[in-house]
Amino acid sequence: MLSEQQVHIRSSTPRHNIERILCPTDLSPDSDEALRYATALAQAYSAKLLVCYCAGRAVSNGCEKVKGLFEESIGPHISLADISKLDCESIVISGEAAKAIVDEAAHQHVDLIVMRSRRRPHAAAVLGSTAESICRNAPCPVLVTHPDEREWVDNSNGKIDLKRVLVAYDFSDYSELALSYALTLAQEYQSELHLLHVLPPRVEKLWSSSSEVAFEINFQKATRRLQYVIPSDAYQWCKISKPVTEGQPYREILSYAEENKIDLICMGAHGTDFGMRALFGSNADRVLRQAPCPVLIARPLKWNNDFA
Repeated sequence: MLSEQQVHIRSSTPRHNIERILCPTDLSPDSDEALRYATALAQAYSAKLLVCYCAGRAVSNGCEKVKGLFEESIGPHISLADISKLDCESIVISGEAAKAIVDEAAHQHVDLIVMRSRRRPHAAAVLGSTAESICRNAPCPVLVTHPDEREWVDNSNGKIDLKRVLVAYDFSDYSELALSYALTLAQEYQSELHLLHVLPPRVEKLWSSSSEVAFEINFQKATRRLQYVIPSDAYQWCKISKPVTEGQPYREILSYAEENKIDLICMGAHGTDFGMRALFGSNADRVLRQAPCPVLIARPLKWNNDFA
């Protein structure tokens, strides 16, 4: 984590290699929309694509028939790429979907999970969705797409057109990881990078000259600290904005993304605490449910045998 004493600007942009991508599907047309992103990214990074179907209960001989359905699901998206260069494998697993997908991602040493969320805010608020469960337990970053959102993979040719990337940055190690992935993508696609920090809202009844001064001090401190988190070389190839706002973090993130036509939101997931406030949801939960664009939940790679 960057401390206030670290006043030097980083000299180089971090790079993340994406070599293995896992895309869960239930073989429905909506679920298969995630395959468009997974296929485009697999082609862009010369990565192996693992298309995964969870059969629910124990895998039986009938699942061989399920494997045959993969061709129908992935076929339209493979045609967008050069099929001879796309390394793709079909996987059928069993068990409760969220846990089985997480376990398979760890077993396969996956670098990125790409999946679809159907936006069921009322059910998810109480029970938690499969996407949210995977995001808070995955051994790698998770890219979540939704219906009716701003997209950056062309439906006709599979071209990636990522123009604006937003990072929700709170100076934690988790947001630091989100920034590093955002920088990798922004450099690859020459995207604008927006680094948003949200200060806690002031309590109106406590407003006074002293509280205004305290707020201004915090605002200036955050603005100053943001100057040092972007590598110096990034300014040569990237347009960078570093806004500081005030309010509820998830509301500010969603509003900023909508107003600035953001194509991808990058956030960190705070370990097992992510998404556990079931009735009200964490900031990341709320952003996942309401985002106007895909969301990348950055998580550290964790492939060891003790993974759970």
